[in-house]
Amino acid sequence: MSRHYGRMFSGILAALALAGCINVRVQDSKIGIETDMTQSANGFYAFRTEADGESWPAVVYVPAGYTPDKEWPLVVFLHGMGERGSDGWKQAEVGIGRAIRLNPERFPALVVMPQCSTDTTWGSGENPKGAPAWKHIDSAIAYVEKHYNVEKKRVALTGLSMGGFGTFRYGAMRADRVSAFMPVCGGGDPADAKELSRRPMWAFHGLADTTVKPERSRQMVDAVKAAGGNVQLTEYEGIGHNSWDKAYGDPAAIGWLLAQSL
Repeated sequence: MSRHYGRMFSGILAALALAGCINVRVQDSKIGIETDMTQSANGFYAFRTEADGESWPAVVYVPAGYTPDKEWPLVVFLHGMGERGSDGWKQAEVGIGRAIRLNPERFPALVVMPQCSTDTTWGSGENPKGAPAWKHIDSAIAYVEKHYNVEKKRVALTGLSMGGFGTFRYGAMRADRVSAFMPVCGGGDPADAKELSRRPMWAFHGLADTTVKPERSRQMVDAVKAAGGNVQLTEYEGIGHNSWDKAYGDPAAIGWLLAQSL
């Protein structure tokens, strides 16, 4: 595509986005239109995180009505095992991304969704094949804070399944920066409870979950509570591993997450 037609195509996409016709997906920030468009149009945008010379895909959701003239809360979403990879979009199709598409009015916030490599997990402290996942989460947050007007007192952390485990682990590492935790069908190490108790937490789990037993969430919630934390657990009767559709589809839960502040 010539430079002339590339500029024309970019302009058409931006005009459609501003008109509310489509949510533009920019496949790679290197093609040069991502920065310009995210200042004015809402939707899901691709970018890449950088850590130790390694690059992973990520997506940022920009809410309707976004303007850099005011600060916006940020939600960090960690996906599950099935969304690992390098395609750059699977992590935006499951969990919070689906909930946003169904009810965008419930999400007046920036949402960043990094994609974890198949070589590791969100909860792993090390990665023998590359940078550890926590560095890419740091990088994703730094990218959004650089390009958008983020209210740094309202940076919330949530994730499902593997991302629920990541919420407990990364949350303990970054409790000084995160306003609230919302782990869904996850689990963790009770040794992290002291750090996690510094911030409010609302956990969710399906009672019929055989992939990650509900006891894993109960164990963490009990440990955080014993450490003096402000924590609650919602369990869904008859729901298996997919408790995320109910959790992210609950306007009260999303409202709570966005309302928390350092």
